[in-house]
Amino acid sequence: MMKKSWRTGALAVGAVGALALSSCGFSGGSGDSNTSSAAEDGASSGAAAENVSLNMLVPTYSDTKTSVDGVGTKARWEKVVADFQAKNPNIKITLQVESWENLETVLKTKIQGDQAPDIYNGGAISGFVADDLLAKADEITSPETLANFQDTFNDNEKVGGTQYGLPLLASDRALFYNKTLLKEAGISEVPKTWDELLSAAKAIKEKTGNPGYGMPLGSEEAQAEAMLWSLGAGGNFGNESEITIDTPQNLEAFNEMKTFIDAGVTQSNPGSTQRTPMMSGFVQGKMGFVYALPPTVAQIKKENPDLDYGIAQPATKDGSAVTLGVADRLASFSKDQAKKDAVKKFMDYFFSDDVYVPFIKGESFLPTTKTGAEAMSSDETLKPFLDLLPNAKFYPTTNPAWAATDGALKSLTGGIEKNPAEDVLKQIQAKADAAS
Repeated sequence: MMKKSWRTGALAVGAVGALALSSCGFSGGSGDSNTSSAAEDGASSGAAAENVSLNMLVPTYSDTKTSVDGVGTKARWEKVVADFQAKNPNIKITLQVESWENLETVLKTKIQGDQAPDIYNGGAISGFVADDLLAKADEITSPETLANFQDTFNDNEKVGGTQYGLPLLASDRALFYNKTLLKEAGISEVPKTWDELLSAAKAIKEKTGNPGYGMPLGSEEAQAEAMLWSLGAGGNFGNESEITIDTPQNLEAFNEMKTFIDAGVTQSNPGSTQRTPMMSGFVQGKMGFVYALPPTVAQIKKENPDLDYGIAQPATKDGSAVTLGVADRLASFSKDQAKKDAVKKFMDYFFSDDVYVPFIKGESFLPTTKTGAEAMSSDETLKPFLDLLPNAKFYPTTNPAWAATDGALKSLTGGIEKNPAEDVLKQIQAKADAAS
């Protein structure tokens, strides 16, 4: 799942057992359980059309208070479903909206009861693929729609070379900086390298008294912070077949993070700091640099519109452009051909620009489609994120051991505050190896 605030006959035991740790993207919104069936209006598409009923299970990304347009995820999906049914009156979709906290429990129950959703929005799906529970992507959408997704996101949805998920919405990280604090510290250029970022963070700390760099290594999202630094060193956390945490590149990255901590330029207790409260500090103008997501733009607009800030590419060892990309997806547990055909109609409808782009804008995320990116390219606040998308790298979510690795990164990375980086990396690698 994607975190928006500062994020499965015979039971497939392996897939369901992994649910508790498998999500890898965004969460947000209070999201009480809601089930609705949109009205079936509009003219009949023809007597020969077969009546099909679909079940749709989705999480809440925003509510009326947190969304930029005051609509919220539930109402946004209800409109999409109602409009689709008006054009396809032979297809009835029962929509169920859950919080991210409840989503996986509900999905597990549905799968156990042989009621897995025909349309599902969630996080990692490799466990379901291993147990042959999912329809293939080319069975639930047209070639034209499939080809319109950004290549990097389509590749990220493949397991064993076959695509199953359709990338729904995306986010990547960028470097947010406080222009006022930079000016007070005498910094005229936005840092692109680690050395430049450290120097700037020191100046901000020394001349303004505010933390120069925010480093959240608490359990909320330590894996994201760690991955950004790993990518900056030319490393990664592995691929579909292998988890690689204890590597020379990652050691260099973790040691660099430790250098920032030891230099005293971060907030207090970075090893246990959660991202959400830390981000509030930046939004209120009390921090120099942080890595953040597109929804942060909306948060600043709501909470501190006078904040003078900028957005740039993440700093790396050599200044090259790279970022951490995250995408949640739509997938289908349908096995019945009539249902697959109905799901295909829905997917083609939803991912058309007229429907898809307003949905993404309302949720303050980035589009995964090529034409969607073109349609949103004029938004200057999103341009830095859109520009970085082609350079996005991803968590190895198609590796069955990623769930355990993700949990280990969240719980153990913060240990670098007081322990050698090499020891922490070996501990995380051990957890990954045990799950492989």
